[in-house]
Amino acid sequence: MSNDAVDTAADARTASQAAPADAGDAGYSKDLKGRHVNMIAIGGAIGTGLFLGAGGRLHSAGPALAVAYLVCGIIAFFVVRALGEMVLYRPSSGSFVSYAREFLGEKGAYVAGWMYFLNWSTTCIADITAIALYTHYWSFFTDIPQWLLALAALAVVLAVNLISVKWFGEMEFWFAIIKVAALVAFMFVGIFLVSTQHKVGGETPGLNMITDHGGFLPNGLMPVVIVLQGVVFAYASLELVGVAAGETKDPQKVVPRAVNSIMWRVGVFYVGSVVLLALLLPGSVYSADESPFVTVLSKIGVSGAGDVMNFVVLTAAMSSLNSGLYSTGRILRSMAMAGSAPKFTAKMNRNQVPYGGILLTASVGVLGVALNRVVPDKAFEIVLNVASLGIIGTWISIMVCHLAFVRRAKEGHLTRPNFRLPGSGVTQYVTIAFLLAVLGLMWKDAEVGRKTLFLIPIVAAALTVGWYAIRRKQDRDTDREAAELGK
Repeated sequence: MSNDAVDTAADARTASQAAPADAGDAGYSKDLKGRHVNMIAIGGAIGTGLFLGAGGRLHSAGPALAVAYLVCGIIAFFVVRALGEMVLYRPSSGSFVSYAREFLGEKGAYVAGWMYFLNWSTTCIADITAIALYTHYWSFFTDIPQWLLALAALAVVLAVNLISVKWFGEMEFWFAIIKVAALVAFMFVGIFLVSTQHKVGGETPGLNMITDHGGFLPNGLMPVVIVLQGVVFAYASLELVGVAAGETKDPQKVVPRAVNSIMWRVGVFYVGSVVLLALLLPGSVYSADESPFVTVLSKIGVSGAGDVMNFVVLTAAMSSLNSGLYSTGRILRSMAMAGSAPKFTAKMNRNQVPYGGILLTASVGVLGVALNRVVPDKAFEIVLNVASLGIIGTWISIMVCHLAFVRRAKEGHLTRPNFRLPGSGVTQYVTIAFLLAVLGLMWKDAEVGRKTLFLIPIVAAALTVGWYAIRRKQDRDTDREAAELGK
């Protein structure tokens, strides 16, 4: 290990010893290994946003989509790096909710936690919907109702999460292996096609695919701006590294390695893949209805390309569902121990799994099963809009929390580890401004984005009502306990 790594680990251990403990961290096993956390970081960076979503975005935004992925990837890196610094200060399964409680107060923890729950509970609905749709691709499953396939997917992943954190880690590890292997294989094929000028669907790949078909911005700048919301959502779940750190034995070594590797993964997998896709075919050929990787492979006559990529996309959706149940279970337990979530979400089973929070998220997934039965054609779009608000709210809360964390360090109340957010004091504000700008720019998208913005007052009202309801209940419980002691 390098001297810098030793210093970072030593600083982190000293800081964590001085940091206040989170009651929600008690009782967890430490069964996640370094390879699990590293692959969780990869899994967070690669999902359906690339495997499926890139097709429609390439069609509308053109080659400039690569820049959109790069910019959003840098912002995502800032968020995870800020979270990683706080993790080394004090590893916690409550992650940013625990840090918000320490630096912003319980109200900050309440907002951060429930926005995260909003993101993942609705994402779980989107995931089970996607799984059902992908499964229908194969004729064997065509006659099975969409809602039944969604229910089966939820049941399988729920069972794995309830058994043990080790099972979750193994499942996520192999899901990530499949996604990475598929991307690497495609990139080798793509590089070979470009370097040998092998025709793809009658077209000769190369820079001419960009220059001869409208240039870098074939449809202007506005389509690139509009897709930013979807690109940000594609990076959702990177913050899962912070939650997983609470259940690994040596977060001081594992977390910096996992966080730092996110940047090159973004560059290679997201930006590299989009650049290759743009060099292989004109953007107008790609479609939102088909994975762009399937589009390319089918154009060169690769038999079974659709089956293979559909399996990979199905894996990505299962991985996302797996992560959502895992992370919300830990976040809700941290909140419940402080009175900001229902008491039953603090409960753990004999395998040290917070089953109460996992079951609450799964119950929202059951509502998604009903949604798939009533409006199967619209279920995915409805919940995706809500989830985008949740992830933007979560990321903003992480950066606000980090600002408070740095201020406390400057006041001498704590010691920052050597593993720090680059450009601290500037990058937090840049990140927050960018995320708020994405929200504002969503107004330009009258079909989806504007409808999403109309949900903000509803979410704010629900959070306000929930906060006062929780506080009143806590006051009643305190009065009851005081009365019983006075007898």
